[in-house]
Amino acid sequence: MTFPKDFMWGGATAANQIEGAWNIGGKGMTITDAATAGTVSEPRYITYKTEDGEPGKTTIFNQLPKGAKRAVIDGYYYPSHEGIDFYNRYKEDIKLFAEMGFKIFRMSISWSRIFPKGIEEKPNQEGLDFYRKVFEELKKYDIEPLVTLFHYDMPVYLEDELGGWSNRELIDLFEKYSEVVFKEYKGLVKYWLTFNEINSSLLMRTFIPNYPNEMVCKAMQILHNQFVASARAVRIAHEVDSNMVVGAMLGGVCNYPLTCNPDDVLYCQKHWQEDCYYCMDTMARGEYPYYAQRLWKEYDMVLDTEEQDFIDLKEGKVDMITFSYYSSGCVTKDESAEKAKGNFTSGAKNPYLKYSEWGWSIDAQGLRYILNELYGRYQLPLMVVENGLGAIDKLEEDNTIHDPYRIEYTKEHIKAMNDAIEDGVNLIAYTYWGCIDLVSASTGEMKKRYGFIYVDRNNDGSGTLKRYKKDSFDWYKNVIKSNGEEL
Repeated sequence: MTFPKDFMWGGATAANQIEGAWNIGGKGMTITDAATAGTVSEPRYITYKTEDGEPGKTTIFNQLPKGAKRAVIDGYYYPSHEGIDFYNRYKEDIKLFAEMGFKIFRMSISWSRIFPKGIEEKPNQEGLDFYRKVFEELKKYDIEPLVTLFHYDMPVYLEDELGGWSNRELIDLFEKYSEVVFKEYKGLVKYWLTFNEINSSLLMRTFIPNYPNEMVCKAMQILHNQFVASARAVRIAHEVDSNMVVGAMLGGVCNYPLTCNPDDVLYCQKHWQEDCYYCMDTMARGEYPYYAQRLWKEYDMVLDTEEQDFIDLKEGKVDMITFSYYSSGCVTKDESAEKAKGNFTSGAKNPYLKYSEWGWSIDAQGLRYILNELYGRYQLPLMVVENGLGAIDKLEEDNTIHDPYRIEYTKEHIKAMNDAIEDGVNLIAYTYWGCIDLVSASTGEMKKRYGFIYVDRNNDGSGTLKRYKKDSFDWYKNVIKSNGEEL
């Protein structure tokens, strides 16, 4: 194996999936706090109250009725309210990460823990103190924090009262938030990511049948505002500390043409441009790509921009590219082709691949492919910051958990990363997603487990929250100790 000596092995989480303490320590409500639990067959819902105070719910992909506001309503279970209680158990969890040998730990800051509504003049000191304690605990074990500023964790006030990222006011508010945390944690945090899976709003058009054009246009305006906000954050980080490294984070959509029919090949190329490169080209090169004009014309889109935006984009290019990778997809113009079936999957089923219980293809070769594609295009350092297998794990009577399927999945993806490094790709870190069991973002379940560490928590919120090591814990520990030599 050829992993560099300074390669950073670790794991990844998100605040809204692990922290809990949703209304503790001065934290404000986020949009996730109004999201109920779901399953692979039952969607998550957003609960709300109308202008008349009537309760209601809608799926997480739909718009709220006009005038409605997100609300927590009796009778529903909201998994983010307690998460896995990382807020109170971070020392215990970080100690376990250190035992595995983590060199890096990806986490996020909840914006509403710093600015409860997002509009305050001064930050919430209790929130600042909490993250400082977490970073100091990580440093105690020589674990590098990798911190995401925005991981689907919007203060609910900004969404319901200001209209969310469709509103340009959020650019200035995000800039203030970014500057506060950069200055607060100077010397403690070197690696930052601005937006988690920034292309996700645009991807909805592929996940949801008959997605309306006006929603695609809204997504492109949201992206523009986030691009500018991200660029300003990059610039501020470099001004605060020239050693800070700030990256973009992409939802890694790896597409293949289903056949060699030129129609499928061209259609696949179009998907790569719209699903991945539209965002990364803009953030890494500092300007919109040539095909953006074609894309805007296709959806009859006119962006709301200011002249300064394009200066900001040029001055705030990211230092590295990071992305998630779980599975690959196939695209075809043949509407009769068999469809892949699973949450957050789209396109045709690949006859050469196996699929998980949640309908996601298992394709380690796709990781090598996308690593080469991204590095060849941008020539920037890469991090794989999400990768993992969600599965049902069984806690045995002797408190062991046997998960050979997770070991096998991860082993094959590590081999693929090694192959990409041998190809010449500059890959510097790998943070396995959900290194400790957490609330699934897509389904709100605990049943869909990713971690090397089992958390005694059930879909309905019952359980002791006690931590147990899975077989994969010791396996990953040995992988890190041997720097990928022993799999």
